[in-house]
Amino acid sequence: MKTHAKLKKELDTVFSQFIRWSNADADGNVECYTCGTRKPVKQMQNGHFQSRRHTSTRWHLQNCKPQCVACNMYRQGEQYKFGNKLVSEYGQEVIDELIILSKSSVKYSRIELTELIKEYKAKLKELIDY
Repeated sequence: MKTHAKLKKELDTVFSQFIRWSNADADGNVECYTCGTRKPVKQMQNGHFQSRRHTSTRWHLQNCKPQCVACNMYRQGEQYKFGNKLVSEYGQEVIDELIILSKSSVKYSRIELTELIKEYKAKLKELIDY
């Protein structure tokens, strides 16, 4: 039986791949949400508007977008640019909801994590040969 920590790590991996591949073009390249750099999916990361330390928004589709390593790691996620782009894409209300949601405490059970892993593996399989 996998530990809670291992399941979270596995979900992070599958969800990250899903976020990047769902935004990729037919050649497997994806654009950084904050700077516009285009690179192969494997060279990009899953960036978060609200930090991934907040479990309540860690795997939230509107909170996550592909980012290059420079923006996500070296520029601390470019949260201001990320937020402005989310506002133009979804509206201020959705961003306000993400911020509020990130402050709530959520604890996923191992069963819930396992189900999310299965769900995102299936979605990923629809996008690519996984």
